[in-house]
Amino acid sequence: MRFITPMSLALVLALTGGAVSAPALAAKKEEKKAGPKLNLSPDVIKSLQAAQQASDKQDFAAAKAALADADTKAKSNDDKYQIGAIKLNTSIVSKDAALQGEALNQMLDSGLTPPEQAGQFNAIVADQAVQAKNFDVAIQRAEASLAAGYKPEAVNPTLAQAYFGKAGTTNTAAEPGRGYTVKGLAALKAAADATKASGQQVPAQWYQIGVGRAEAAKLPDVTDWAKMAYEAQPSGENLRTLVRLFQRANPTISNRENLDVLRLLGASDGLVIAADYTEYAEMASKTGIYGEVKSVIDKGRSKGVLNASQGADLYQPAVARIAGDKSSLGSAEADAQKAANGKIAAATADAYLGYGDYAKAVAMFEVAKQKGGVDADEVNTRIGIAKMLGGDVTGAKAAFSAVQGGARKQIAGLWLSYLSTKGA
Repeated sequence: MRFITPMSLALVLALTGGAVSAPALAAKKEEKKAGPKLNLSPDVIKSLQAAQQASDKQDFAAAKAALADADTKAKSNDDKYQIGAIKLNTSIVSKDAALQGEALNQMLDSGLTPPEQAGQFNAIVADQAVQAKNFDVAIQRAEASLAAGYKPEAVNPTLAQAYFGKAGTTNTAAEPGRGYTVKGLAALKAAADATKASGQQVPAQWYQIGVGRAEAAKLPDVTDWAKMAYEAQPSGENLRTLVRLFQRANPTISNRENLDVLRLLGASDGLVIAADYTEYAEMASKTGIYGEVKSVIDKGRSKGVLNASQGADLYQPAVARIAGDKSSLGSAEADAQKAANGKIAAATADAYLGYGDYAKAVAMFEVAKQKGGVDADEVNTRIGIAKMLGGDVTGAKAAFSAVQGGARKQIAGLWLSYLSTKGA
């Protein structure tokens, strides 16, 4: 899932990018002891005997013909149930999926399926209905299976797919697609919870499907799905989705706040397209951190994402100022120690951070905190960034945890989410 540009923050999401697959279901051969006591019509018995004999000889065409004949003679639910049972056995031996679906539906519709089998039978029929794109039947059968207490970790993925099928892939932000998407996401979340409860690992793809569906339907819980996707698979791209959702939800954040968000993409390998690198360089340029402008564009070029001309309008002016900027840092440190407040110290620390001198950056940020007169949340955020980039993960977590409010707290939360995966 990639955002096209930082301007529109539009998600590229493939709604058909994967099925919500669940453990395979298979009906077992119907046995007499499992069925109800039946009172069958004599003519039906004769046809079923013929079907059974043909099936035993593996003459499945004759068996199906005899079963079709039995259907024409059925007078009661007892007859229909037993015909379905023989169909089921024949379908399993002949590996005939269509006949199996017909058999199970016939047994279920008779109302005589034993409760201990109703859940599994409904689950199988629901799955087959999804494959056939008969989503209404799939929903009905999946809900009946769940009501019978059958494996929710196996049935809920089918129910989710059925609702997503009803929602379609176009105009899902409007009704009825939006409502079906909400129901599908609820089923998908139930599937994940049941899978965890059964001791199995939830496929990371489920959460990515959740992100795609929630985004397409413009649902507010897209961020929750993005968080779950990142926790399930802490990749740079999944973190990138979280970051872009944060930016979209907070369009008025300052350039300095946005820089610290983009730094997270840089640290996590979440810079993917050219616009990611140039946006990052632009924020660093606007806040006067020339060393970082150069380093991020160099990184984009080394990865082959940026060509020599992309970002040149930011790169050349920054490179021209680096030598003078670096030469001023020694005197800036001295001035910071004598200053009445921490503003010079914070600006000096910013420069050191941009040049990759993380130890000096942390030291100067601490001076800025001590002297005061600065944005404590910003300083703590940047102490966290400098410590993390310098290899002090524990210290970074403590610094980010000290951030108190506003957009800065959310930014720190994104960094903490990333740090929670370090070494995982």
